[in-house]
Formats: sequence, C-alpha cells, structure tokens
Amino acid sequence: MLLADDHQPLSEVLQEVADLPSDRITVAELMDRFGGRAMGALLLLFSLLCLLPLPPGATTIFGAPLLLLAPQLVAGRHAPWLPQRIRLREVPLADIRGRLPWLVRWLRRVENLSRPRMGFMFSRMGERAIGIVCTVLALILVLPIWGANILPALAVAVLSLALILKDGVLALLGYVLAVASIAVLALAAHIIIRMLQHVWAVVSGA
Repeated sequence: MLLADDHQPLSEVLQEVADLPSDRITVAELMDRFGGRAMGALLLLFSLLCLLPLPPGATTIFGAPLLLLAPQLVAGRHAPWLPQRIRLREVPLADIRGRLPWLVRWLRRVENLSRPRMGFMFSRMGERAIGIVCTVLALILVLPIWGANILPALAVAVLSLALILKDGVLALLGYVLAVASIAVLALAAHIIIRMLQHVWAVVSGA
C-alpha cells in the first residue's frame, strides 16, 4: 500500500485507484490512500457513486456509509470512524471503472478552478453545518425512491469537495443544491399526496 500524500490532488488518487489491477478495493484501503482527507474524500466518493447509473438499490448501499460519516462532521471529528464490517466492504471497481475516468476529468477541472477562500465557512461551526446538511441528504439517499438521488448526491459531492479544497464558493453552491434537492423532493411528495387524495375522492364518491 502506497503512503498517502495529502498534497497529491485527489483526482490523481482516484486515477491511481482506477488503474489498480484488482477488480475490488476495500473501504479501509481507500481510507489509507486518502490519508488526512479521508473524511471529505469518502463523502465525495460515495456521493459520486450514488450519481452513477448503477442497478436499483445501489444508492441505499452507497448512501449508508454517508449516513455514518456525515454525523461525525457534526461531532467535530476529522478522522472518519467506520465499523469493521463497512471498512472491509469491497467497492466493485470492475462495475465502475468505465465511469471513473469521467469522474477524474470532472474533478481535475474543479481542482484547477478552485482555491482556498471564505475560510470562515470551514470553522468548527462551518464544518458542523456541512455535516448537518449532508446528514439530511444522506437520509434521502438511503430511501428507495427512484430518481430522487441525483440532486442530493450532487449536493453532498459539492459540499464534500468544498471541505477538501476549503473553497467557500463551492460550499455556497452545495448549499444551493441542497435546498433545491429538498424543495424538489417536497414538491414531488406534495404532488403525490394530492394525486392520492384525488384518487381516494373519486373512489369513495363512486
């Protein structure tokens, strides 16, 4: 196992993961590779996995670690803790390797444009705020709601990337996406409830 270099761009770390000869890598091995950025990097990785067009139920599988990691930000932890069962869980590189190059290119572009700014957003309270928002979004991601994962997963990805790069502009964008995802979900729930009420009124009036 290579020693983690916290100054190495995260896109390069993911590229190295994509180039591994093995078809699987454990979460513990990923944590070792991410080093001191493991908290934000794992949040980013699992949120990006939720964005991929994987089989039904995948967002529940990949959202579960988010639900364990995000509250740790609220508690003020910087080094992630995961139970041994999840640390030993294998990420199927064979299933996602074809999509990792796109993720790496996207991440590299963001890294080239980003820079540390608005540092007050990453104070202890700022990081806890990110943790609270990511926890709420993770709760949405673990629900088996088809098509409801895109905006929440994207919001978590942007917020976790902001945490890694200490970029306040990215954090603001992440908050906007979080509000939008919750609003869309609330609107969808309202429409479904109204439709059910209408159906019930028709059936009961028949």
